[in-house]
Order: sequence, then C-alpha cells, then structure tokens
Amino acid sequence: MQNLNLLVAPDFLPVHFAGWHMLNTLLQKRLDCRMHLWMPGDTREQHQLLEDSKVDLIYANPFDAAKLVRENSFTALARPVQCFDEVVISTHASHSVNGVTDLRPGCRIAVTPNTDVKLIALRLLEPADLDEHNVEWVSTESYQGVTRLLVRGEVDAGLYLAAAFYGLSNIARRQLKVLVESRLRSISHVFLANPLYTQERSSFQQVLTGIGTEPGDSEVLDALGMPHGLSRMEQEDAEFMIDLMETLLD
Repeated sequence: MQNLNLLVAPDFLPVHFAGWHMLNTLLQKRLDCRMHLWMPGDTREQHQLLEDSKVDLIYANPFDAAKLVRENSFTALARPVQCFDEVVISTHASHSVNGVTDLRPGCRIAVTPNTDVKLIALRLLEPADLDEHNVEWVSTESYQGVTRLLVRGEVDAGLYLAAAFYGLSNIARRQLKVLVESRLRSISHVFLANPLYTQERSSFQQVLTGIGTEPGDSEVLDALGMPHGLSRMEQEDAEFMIDLMETLLD
C-alpha cells in the first residue's frame, strides 16, 4: 500500500496527543505502509488540507464528517465505542445563573469553532428562548480559552465538548458549574476514508476494529481516550448520524 496521510480533527484533547502518535505507529505496522500524521492546530488548517486533497484517512467531528460523506463521497470506517459527542454548557461557580433558563437574550456565551458543539448547544438553549441571533457569541480557539473567559467573568456561559470539560484540571473545574449537559448518545467522531480507497475499505475497518486484540493495544486505546476500542461503522450508520446533524441544523 502506498504512503497514507491521516488527519486528526483539531478538537482532540491535549492529553491524547501522544496517543495519536502511538496509533499512527501501530497503523503503519498493521497496514504495512508509511503514514504521515497531521494534527492541524485549528479548523482553518484542517479545511486547507482537505481542500488540497491531501487527506487519505481522517478522524472527523460529526459536522465535518457529514460534509465529507455527502459532498466528497468519503466512506465510513469506524467509531469509538461508548464515546459520544455530548455537550456541556457551563458558567463560573459564583455566577448568579444556576440553570440554562436563567440565561437571558443578549447574554455572552464563549464558543470554539466546533460547529457540532454549537448545534447541540442551541437545542439545549431553546428552553431559555435563546437562539443563534439573540446571543452574543464570543469566539475562542480552544476549550482552555473558554475556561479563561469564564474564570475572568468575561462571558456568562461557555460551550464544551463534554469530554473536554471533564478533562479539565480539578482546579479549573472547581471554578465552574454545569448548567446543562446533553444526553444524545448517537453522535460521535468517526474515522473516514477518501473515496480513492474504496477497495481498501474492508482492510482499514479490519485493522481499526481489531485494535484491542493484541498485546499492548490497550495502552494505545487508553492513551486515545477510547478504552473500549472501535466498532465498525457502515455507510447507513453514517447516513443516520448525518440525518440527525441535519435535524439539528433545522
């Protein structure tokens, strides 16, 4: 097999950085190829790499996965077992807001470029009669940035991927309180393959879902934050998730 490029969505948690390099090494051995790991620093860099058609395999967030499958004919390979993309809306521990319905039109909410997180959050904000247009969105590039804005009192609330929120240090999390958390249990990041590799799809799936069956694999999975491994994802599974994402857009 020729050399491959693997791109990882830029919203991965810093604690999993080493895990992706471990996975890259493992995949090279089991696919018997050289693999270059791309870990873009932000969504702009990711989109540029995709536009340049340099991506063979990608670990994508649900929103990007929907676009890649529907518009670029990428094929679904696998998804982490029991690792769903849930959303936490949080505020500073001392803020007078104690629930999402305490938020008012005109409130300031910190948000990262993760479109899927914002889409889910907008559903969670509906009981407060908040929407895209009556909230002042304060953009920041990372969840660490969301935390800084909350701690400084510069925003009323912040949006987190739940895994990122619970991955904060104890010191940081003690300064925050959860207003609401989603429980969709149906949306997740996914591994996709460029349509150029239709014939290799089965091999990719076999290798990815087989991680966890050999000595040392559990160390890789733990480092990735995927302790239960990966499950095979069929194209109809991807289509179902995409339909759900489109429902959130409506």
